[in-house]
Amino acid sequence: MSILLFSKRRDDFYFQKALDFIKLNSSDVVLVQGLPGEPFPKEYFSWDGDYIISYLCPWVLPDAVLKKAKKAAINFHPGPPQYPGTGCTNFAIYHEVEEYGVTCHHMVPQVDSGNIIAVTRFPVFLTDTVYSLTQRCYAHMLALFYDIFSKILKDEPLLVTDETWTRKPYRRKDLNALKRIELDMSPEEIRRRIRASAYPNSPGAYVEIAGQRFEYTPERE
Repeated sequence: MSILLFSKRRDDFYFQKALDFIKLNSSDVVLVQGLPGEPFPKEYFSWDGDYIISYLCPWVLPDAVLKKAKKAAINFHPGPPQYPGTGCTNFAIYHEVEEYGVTCHHMVPQVDSGNIIAVTRFPVFLTDTVYSLTQRCYAHMLALFYDIFSKILKDEPLLVTDETWTRKPYRRKDLNALKRIELDMSPEEIRRRIRASAYPNSPGAYVEIAGQRFEYTPERE
């Protein structure tokens, strides 16, 4: 079984566990890692194999690459079908949802729009931050990965559910807009935006006054 695996380039406990499980069961694994904004590596247009797996991948995989997978090209998305795209946990915290989730779906050229294979949902608490929700999300995504990859190992078909994406994917500019504080916003709106934008070592909510930008710095988690 040959696998082309895409992921973000960083140290990540949960992804390492997924990678270890893949390597334990396949000797033909090509790992491709990158960072947002980096160009897609063109050499993988010539890859041919059985499965393409995207796990927190920084790229939108081209259709020509997706078609190289003989059996399936699947993505593990850190959000439920209600939160496609980027900044998913940020918007979930902003909307003060009571439930969140993770999704595995077949990939198509459009971001987070392919047929859904499985969704795992879990509760969100008033004490949650973007960081705490994201970390719990990664744990649930690893568990979902184990379940889906176990089906692959048993050569079971990756059937689709009746779950559907409920909106267009959030974009980076949507997340950037969420971080902006206007002086005429209500105290409640400002509170929600600050809470939804705070993440360790990342730019948080900000306000611009007289051409100067003032940014909220969250406490360390």
